[in-house]
Amino acid sequence: MTYDHVELNFNDMKNVPEAFKGTKKGTIYLTPYRVIFLSKGRDAMQSFMMPFYLMKDCEIKQPVFGANYIKGTVKAEAGGGWEGSASYKLTFTAGGAIEFGQRMLQMASQEFYPGPPMMDGAIGYVQPPPPPYPGPMEPPVSGPDVPSTPAAEAKAAEAAASAYYNPGNPHNVYMPTNQPPPPPYYPPEDKKTQ
Repeated sequence: MTYDHVELNFNDMKNVPEAFKGTKKGTIYLTPYRVIFLSKGRDAMQSFMMPFYLMKDCEIKQPVFGANYIKGTVKAEAGGGWEGSASYKLTFTAGGAIEFGQRMLQMASQEFYPGPPMMDGAIGYVQPPPPPYPGPMEPPVSGPDVPSTPAAEAKAAEAAASAYYNPGNPHNVYMPTNQPPPPPYYPPEDKKTQ
């Protein structure tokens, strides 16, 4: 989920870094693990990431005058370029705060990983998210260490004659066109509609 025209403000920080001062304008993204804010223009803070397990006290606010917003507290992540915690406010100037906030709270409350719950009141994960995706695995290579039997070779030949896919593009399956169509389906007499 993504929304443009979002403003990000921080307060309640000790030793406020220069990049955290002022109102940041940009785009917000919701992923299964975190909220990501990308600044527009030449702001000192180009992006800011808030993993769910470091967020707490999130609220969706609907003021009588002004745009709806989401507020809460986020802790600094080790090596993130700042320390401690900060209160944040995400103002949705073109709308979307309610939908974004509800979806964010729904995703953050799902338990993706087993383990004991966190005791600091944080919403979201009971453990930090998994390591980054390592990339696609190499397809198995047949060679001298892979046994070959006549039955296995016959099954491979049968599969190759009926359909195949390219491991480089696994979303497409190639099937021969000279196959007969499947038999028609006739519902039982008692299931037919008038």
